[in-house]
Amino acid sequence: INMFITLLKKDLKLEFRSKEIILSTFVLGLSILLVFALSFQNQTKVIYEFSSGILWVVILFISTFGLNRAFSIEQESSSMWSWLSSPIDRGLVFLSKMVSISIYVLLSEIMFLIPFFIFMKIPTNFSLINLIIIILVGTLAIITIGCLISTITLQTRIRNALIPILLFPSCTPVIISATKSTMLILKNRPFIDWSFWLLLMITFFIIFSLVGYIIFDRVIEE
Repeated sequence: INMFITLLKKDLKLEFRSKEIILSTFVLGLSILLVFALSFQNQTKVIYEFSSGILWVVILFISTFGLNRAFSIEQESSSMWSWLSSPIDRGLVFLSKMVSISIYVLLSEIMFLIPFFIFMKIPTNFSLINLIIIILVGTLAIITIGCLISTITLQTRIRNALIPILLFPSCTPVIISATKSTMLILKNRPFIDWSFWLLLMITFFIIFSLVGYIIFDRVIEE
């Protein structure tokens, strides 16, 4: 646990010092949001029906941007060899990267949620806590899948291109679940109506977390 906290602190300190990922993902998310808002201008009913899907399209894109930077510092400084020589559980490196990227993306989401509701003209008569739960679980599931893909493509030259190519189809069940859950929450439907989709996202998160933790050691050695 102490080693995991140390690795996580290292990633967070580097990011909060530069704010490169958080600001970049926020600007990207806001730009995509503005495109959708202007495209559906004066079509309140249409944009309300598609708002949950638009939200998760934005989250998917900013997650992809964050994942492209997941191991960039180690690659640029050629310091990945240190993971091989250090007496640590290398799976903790995967978990620390997964958590740190999730924090960056969640912070970006918090910043563009208010503009999202304003631009999409969405009524706020729904449970904010339920929405936060779905956004948290959905984001964690997407980032977990993305970190596994980022790990597998770590040694490839076209890694930045491969991540979205592999991530988008792999995340389809999560995006569908998150979109349906969000839509039901915005319509004030009870928990039982969207509990299945929530459990599906949690299942994806757990499975891909375990797989990433297990195979990270082997991938690094190769």
